[in-house]
Amino acid sequence: MRFDVVTLFPEMFGVVRDLGVTGRAHAQGRWSLHAWNPRDFTQDVHRTVDDRPYGGGPGMVMMAAPLEAAVNAAQAARAAQGLGRAPVALLAPVGQRYDQAGAETLAASEGIILICGRYEGVDQRFIERCVTHEISLGDFVLSGGEIAALAVIDAAVRLLPGVLNDGDSALQDSFNETLSGLLDSPHYTRPEVYEGASVPAPLLSGHHANIARWRRERSLALTATRRPELIEAARAQGWLSKLDERYLAELTGIDVPGTKTPSHRRKPRKTVSGDVPPVAPGTPETSDPS
Repeated sequence: MRFDVVTLFPEMFGVVRDLGVTGRAHAQGRWSLHAWNPRDFTQDVHRTVDDRPYGGGPGMVMMAAPLEAAVNAAQAARAAQGLGRAPVALLAPVGQRYDQAGAETLAASEGIILICGRYEGVDQRFIERCVTHEISLGDFVLSGGEIAALAVIDAAVRLLPGVLNDGDSALQDSFNETLSGLLDSPHYTRPEVYEGASVPAPLLSGHHANIARWRRERSLALTATRRPELIEAARAQGWLSKLDERYLAELTGIDVPGTKTPSHRRKPRKTVSGDVPPVAPGTPETSDPS
């Protein structure tokens, strides 16, 4: 798998090329990274890559010619390696939201050319001539596309065969289809008791079915509390079992079609060690980092 990155700051990509699991995978030849600086494709002594916007306004705009020349060089290098013509993706706020499904699709491909914009934006004519996809990480603005490109690369590379030490590790990530697209359950390690807080009893039982059910229920509870739209998405896909629906009904006290929850159990569960407490309105939440 090959990534080509068009960027004014190639040195930033040493983070994924040299460090951690992605760095180890790069050293093993499981993927490759090639950076192309638009300044190397300029014709003037100042190596100019930006200019003032037509119509006025603040900031500068990246020029089309150096970007297109960099993309052409990347495509030619890929062709010389025997690879097909790569999609060209611009990291931009208008792009499609990058998610786990997108990372899985990318990991199954030969790679991509990523365009890291800077300044106020990129000349629209370059986008119309060269860009095939636009990618966004979310509704916020970065100083440039490099940090977003790093996230795109990392999320895809870790899914390549052999990159993670445990081949099943990625299957337990939040948003993975094996978890019905839900958030992962909480994790615990030694010591068994830390500052008075114990590891939940099911995890110490050695009973694999009970452990699996405990993790599934914690995943359901966490997702219902923090990302309820993922519950609805899983339900629409048919990924929730009757047992899942019964548990969700027990959590919320709301009848769910297809379940037969006894009336005396239709009330919110009390929080026990490992459960996810309700989030009060206005309480800041932190998204799952997986």
